[in-house]
Amino acid sequence: MAANAPKQVALALSGGMDSAMAARLLLDAGCRVTAFHMLLPLVNAKSAASQAIRMAESLGIPLRLLDLRRDFQARIIRSFTAAYRSGLTPNPCMLCNREIKFGLLAAAMRAAGADYIATGHYARVRQGVGGPVLSRGLDVRKDQSYFLARLSDRQLARALLPLGDGLKHELRARGQALGLPLPAGESQDVCFLHGGLGAFLAAQGFREQPGDMVDASGRILGRHSGVWRYTVGQRRGLNLPDATPWYVQAIDAAHNRLILGKEEELRQADCTVRALHWLSGQEPEMPWRGLVQIRSRHQAAPAELRPADHNRASLHFEQPQRAVTPGQFAVFYEEDRVLGSAIICARRAGKSQDSKE
Repeated sequence: MAANAPKQVALALSGGMDSAMAARLLLDAGCRVTAFHMLLPLVNAKSAASQAIRMAESLGIPLRLLDLRRDFQARIIRSFTAAYRSGLTPNPCMLCNREIKFGLLAAAMRAAGADYIATGHYARVRQGVGGPVLSRGLDVRKDQSYFLARLSDRQLARALLPLGDGLKHELRARGQALGLPLPAGESQDVCFLHGGLGAFLAAQGFREQPGDMVDASGRILGRHSGVWRYTVGQRRGLNLPDATPWYVQAIDAAHNRLILGKEEELRQADCTVRALHWLSGQEPEMPWRGLVQIRSRHQAAPAELRPADHNRASLHFEQPQRAVTPGQFAVFYEEDRVLGSAIICARRAGKSQDSKE
């Protein structure tokens, strides 16, 4: 391709505002854009595809539909349900970005002749001297760099994130002014939980399995209807009136128990992480010190990472953090730059559980 030739860009188009405006920005930059819409096993799959078709027509770009229902079921939903059966709280978007969007979808895009792969994530990527650099987006309230922290440098090398330097409210206003058929409201965090987590898991065969709710000493406080209904830090649904609220402190799936505690017991400064992944492919000098974010809406906090055995490491925060949740990801930042990530292990010594990834 000649140096001044238009870039051939394949864009993941959901039909929502973010991917639509990513397409618009690419077109404004002189790129040749082809949209790809993933057909997934969602209850609203038909309406989502119809919206994507309408959006592509409005933008004046070609659209291809790619059937990934079987792969999504096998790679994402199966992992998600296995984690819940183990008492973990997974983040399927992290796995989907690596395995589906920047995996199978990106492979199909490259096979169709795309030079670059684009998505509507609010994050920034640039090609540095040592490889691609992933950073937080300008819109700190909408930043999605956390969700891209399991990608490899190879996956990021040809990635374009047009929304990284934009503010969502300004992009929405521009889309409306252009007359694009933008849907109202925000997109759902987990696309396949359209009817809620409980309804989804019930449809996957989860059934009530009563068990004990205990405090840290083992004293029985009450009964639950299934550990899969709860996550660390949860208060709702415990039905335990007291002078101060009870919260889920840990989930002991092996014994079908919830361990409860008070607010102060939810905070911890130390945890173990596993399956460390560094975007550059190279582990930084250890012990590493920087900012660590332990869920998508958590304020990254100063911490130190020290290696242990079996691709695990110990993570120590300067200040105790609330609801450090097994199965979620700890993402490592150097200021705004994403360096890597790891999976948070179970809290209780001797009863470590690992997320299926």
